[in-house]
Amino acid sequence: MADTKHVAVLMGGWSSERPVSLNSGEGCAGALERAGYRVTRVDVGRDIAEVLTRVKPDVAFNALHGPFGEDGCIQGLLEILGIPYTHSGVASSALAMDKEKAKAVMKSAGIPVAAHKVLHRLEAGKAHALPPPYVAKPVAEGSSFGVLIVREGAEHPPQELFRDDWPYGDTVMVERYIPGRELTCAVMGNVALGVTEVMPKGHGFYDYEAKYAPGGSQHVLPAEISPFVYQEVQKLSLRAHQALGCKGVTRADFRFDEQPTGGGELICLEVNTQPGMTETSLVPEIAAHAGHSFEELTSWMVENASCGR
Repeated sequence: MADTKHVAVLMGGWSSERPVSLNSGEGCAGALERAGYRVTRVDVGRDIAEVLTRVKPDVAFNALHGPFGEDGCIQGLLEILGIPYTHSGVASSALAMDKEKAKAVMKSAGIPVAAHKVLHRLEAGKAHALPPPYVAKPVAEGSSFGVLIVREGAEHPPQELFRDDWPYGDTVMVERYIPGRELTCAVMGNVALGVTEVMPKGHGFYDYEAKYAPGGSQHVLPAEISPFVYQEVQKLSLRAHQALGCKGVTRADFRFDEQPTGGGELICLEVNTQPGMTETSLVPEIAAHAGHSFEELTSWMVENASCGR
């Protein structure tokens, strides 16, 4: 029963996304307490194995974001410790976090992805790897950290790539820029939920501020698109979730170019295996629209937890 299960909510960590993770973790911990679970909040450090051995939870709720929490590392540790955990497993977490490999798998599953190249950031900074407009981004970061948009007519690539203190690794992906509308869809288990259109307010794209600052973006749910496109986003989201071997809850992001020159192009940008769970986050909103309260969503994730995912 819920009132006897002890849940350790793993949050914080040391990635660029630590503040988001702390917010996600606190939100989920509160929801689980309201649902009747016994909750221990764990700010994850390098001693996490020792801490979990001492805490002895029945389930680990993974509210970490970014490297270590989202790339298969913490999942592998939880497997070794034999603690059932939420979200995707070791292989699928690592795969989805590597944008290049994830695109290859999705493309082979018939999911449309943008043309791209992967190269050293210094090479990407010397000359245009693709004709502008394009997007340059780290291959293994989340929350839009390190994303640079190169506009049409730009004379040279983004010079930020030459920074001595560039914190996002030396490998970047240069990807064709897809104009149009930002759509996202949550998958819960093997069910695609609703589709939201994200409309950044005062931002050029759905960047970190647009994602997490109150009022940074407007969420239109259900997205005001044709039923055919709506269902196509749902179908592709579920297909991507399954192709990458994901479990629990994921969120797939798309661009939809409905301009006459775009021909109604629908492109999958990525699958998030650890989607944000803050008060402004998309997945709790989408789940609520499908009839699942925040407490019900987090409870389902705990009851769905397992090892060997």
